[in-house]
Amino acid sequence: MLRTLFSTRFLFFFCHCSLPVTTCEYNLMTHNNCIFQGHHELMGSDECKTSIIKIPDDCFFYPVGSFTVPKHYEDVLESVLIPHGLIIDRIERLARDIHESFGSDSMTILCVLKGGFQFCQDLMASITSLNRNTVGKSIQVGIDFIRLKSYENDESCGAVKILGIDSLEHLKGKDILVVEDIIDTGKTIEQLLKTLKTLEPNSIKVCSLLLKRTPASSGYRPDYLGFEIPNLFVSGYGGFDYNENFRDLNHICIMNEYGKNKFKK
Repeated sequence: MLRTLFSTRFLFFFCHCSLPVTTCEYNLMTHNNCIFQGHHELMGSDECKTSIIKIPDDCFFYPVGSFTVPKHYEDVLESVLIPHGLIIDRIERLARDIHESFGSDSMTILCVLKGGFQFCQDLMASITSLNRNTVGKSIQVGIDFIRLKSYENDESCGAVKILGIDSLEHLKGKDILVVEDIIDTGKTIEQLLKTLKTLEPNSIKVCSLLLKRTPASSGYRPDYLGFEIPNLFVSGYGGFDYNENFRDLNHICIMNEYGKNKFKK
């Protein structure tokens, strides 16, 4: 608990802010107490079940030279948005929120490939660790995979391709947790949820590591969310690729223009 709070505070300390430190700390407290009303309502409870970390548009992002990154990416990265250690710390808290609030003793994780694989792996490891070490509650966890295609280069291509959905009829009656790496406009996940509902599962919840603030957003918000980020194209942490590059980068980073041109199809 202490480590999670320290990491969360650290994220807000590196943001440019004209307010005094005490005010910045108050803003942090309001996020941890689910003052973000839309997300609170989505949980369907008067009690706060999860929190979000909102990264402001005017944040100061970390310089790449302050971290270790693969040599072949050093000249194509503009900055580090979220360091790997903070990602892992946040995932541990998401796992605890899910473990405490999931209304079933069994869960089928539906991992959205390829982007969600690293997040899903770390999230599932944290949930199963809680099963081993928490007294009084244990959730049996299964896993399935689906692949969606909605990006080409750094732009959404509009149409959403759903692959592998015809093999998921066994999800009928199951309690599903969809695990996504990022929600951009929300149209992809909304189409996926519409399709999943035709399979007649018992329940569907969504966990996403990132939610992007974009004017093109449909307004969709997941049940569990790690970070809300500015309208930037990000790469790294295994799943956030750029035409299949950056899967071997453990931080979540922002590319420079040279990188976009270098790896553009």
